[in-house]
Amino acid sequence: MAHLTQRTMRVLRKVSHNDGFNIGMNQGKVGGAGIADHLHQHILPRWSGDTNFLPIIAHTKTMSRTLDDMRQIIADGFAQTQ
Repeated sequence: MAHLTQRTMRVLRKVSHNDGFNIGMNQGKVGGAGIADHLHQHILPRWSGDTNFLPIIAHTKTMSRTLDDMRQIIADGFAQTQ
């Protein structure tokens, strides 16, 4: 999981030119994963001057690209990065 986290951070840095990351894990049903015996991780790119965690909590954000476009950009980044 650490290897995948590092690779994901490399890809996100390359395609989004971010300044840092917030990384968090959710484990188990009560831990926020929603499913018993489940673990998942969030890797959020961050930029200097962004609005911190409020977009995540308020479900409000400014996006200059569609989610479909970003999904393709990130997928292409993974294809080019080892």
